[in-house]
Amino acid sequence: MSDDDLAKPVPLDRIDRNLLRLLQADASLTHAELSARVNLSPTAVMRRIERLKAQGVISRVVAHVAPEAVDLTTLVIVGVVLDRSTPATFAAFEEAAQRIRGCIECHLVAGEFDYVLMIRTRDLPRFNKLHVDEIIHLPGVRQIRTFFVLKEILSTSVLPV
Repeated sequence: MSDDDLAKPVPLDRIDRNLLRLLQADASLTHAELSARVNLSPTAVMRRIERLKAQGVISRVVAHVAPEAVDLTTLVIVGVVLDRSTPATFAAFEEAAQRIRGCIECHLVAGEFDYVLMIRTRDLPRFNKLHVDEIIHLPGVRQIRTFFVLKEILSTSVLPV
């Protein structure tokens, strides 16, 4: 990856940061509600939000779904070691990992594992089936270590802006 491929930080002023904090807490706030909280007109707020989107600061707006509400209360962390450290092996694994049902995160890491996956599923039998049918068959996998989360202490997508 070249330096040109890395995202460059976008200069943000106090109002931009306030808007980002507010939107991370509740993206359904209207421009009028946001304008009252940051002391700008709704039109100015709309322009700033559009600029933040165009600059890639706001990458998308989503609804956070409670795992309990959709019966996906089991969170499993899977550490994966690949048999080879080649670009082709990494690419094949990454493409296949994105197709695993319930895989909500996949990270290339340094240390004991090559990748760490975060998988949401209904229960242990469902994870076991996923493990047997899909995870152990991912391309290039040499070793898998599985960690079942007993209690989630913190789970957030909110960035400290």
